[in-house]
Amino acid sequence: MSKTEQLVQHLERLQINDMYKKDFYWTWDKTDDELDAIFTVADALRDLRERNISTKVFESGLGISIFRDNSTRTRFSFASACNLLGLDIKDLDEKVSQIAHGETVRETANMVSFMADVIGIRDDMFIEEGHKYQKTFMDALDEGYEKGILEQRPTLVNLQCDVDHPTQAMADLLHVIHEMGGVENLKGKKVAMTWAYSPSYGKPLSVPQGIIGLFSRFGMDVVLAHPEGYEILPEVEEIAAKNAAASGGSFKKVNSMEEAFKDADIVYPKSWAPFKAMEKRTQLYRAGDKAGIDQLEKELLAQNAEHKDWTCSEEMMKLTKDGKALYMHCLPADISGLSCKEGEVDNSVFDRYIVPLYKEASFKPYIIAAMIFLAKVKDPASALRAMEARGEKRKEF
Repeated sequence: MSKTEQLVQHLERLQINDMYKKDFYWTWDKTDDELDAIFTVADALRDLRERNISTKVFESGLGISIFRDNSTRTRFSFASACNLLGLDIKDLDEKVSQIAHGETVRETANMVSFMADVIGIRDDMFIEEGHKYQKTFMDALDEGYEKGILEQRPTLVNLQCDVDHPTQAMADLLHVIHEMGGVENLKGKKVAMTWAYSPSYGKPLSVPQGIIGLFSRFGMDVVLAHPEGYEILPEVEEIAAKNAAASGGSFKKVNSMEEAFKDADIVYPKSWAPFKAMEKRTQLYRAGDKAGIDQLEKELLAQNAEHKDWTCSEEMMKLTKDGKALYMHCLPADISGLSCKEGEVDNSVFDRYIVPLYKEASFKPYIIAAMIFLAKVKDPASALRAMEARGEKRKEF
């Protein structure tokens, strides 16, 4: 029995009918079976591609990406995922579109979606704005479809908002599942999601929020660590605590990086901006107060500089379980002595984990493809089985 067939048989046991034609905003809106299905389909698609079997399910159609913040990994992962399934990809550049001339979100949404099957949106820089933009965009598509403007309603994949980064968190967890030898081995593992010093300003909160919101669902002992004043959204902390209680794991907050790292199986040191500061930044942004934003940046850089000891050093790694915790990062990391003078992680630590880090990143195209697949294919198990049986070569050798 092939690996794909084993995965398909597992998929058939999951209750996932509600995923068809549904958007993906954040992980805590999905059931355990639905998350399981995404991991399962991602592994199946990867297995088929590694065996040079075509995974195209679309003969035509578009995947449209809208990146309102800079991106390398997620941008190319979305493009790769669309291509893997047979969709063409088009990136909407707001600077050269009519959006720059005052076109509304409602108008843009319908004008770009005539033959689109999926919309990927990244809008992560402003609290209360990112998710709002995604929701406004998709509500406009609901209206367009209901009134016959669109022959189909594209599905949303959240490529990062102000609340969650689901494609990143799920790729990270699938990496952990593979590293730990199966999802059944996650229970009881200690995860340190910690703030780390960065010489730059305004990094989004959605990665730490996504990690604690997802990893807490698998019986893991999740620790959120940051200096005082670097709080994240309280609503997401409540979600993590609720998830941990339901899964038999735990969730706690500490103000010590050392405490978080001690005996940890997994460490995820990553800088982010304080929630209150990001709230203030949004208010300044709405008011068009550029001078105020510049002043806030100076204040936050000075605040960051007070916590340069929050770095993933060799000494800090020695505190982890057997000194061999799995180091993770969404990339790019601020690497001390390489990309900056002082940053999130020592160059020696980063270099030692560079292959696992690249493996971690490699799961994201398949996670995104699985999200699209499950939203657009009515019978995903049959579709995967048919792909394997057909055995159409992706390329000839």
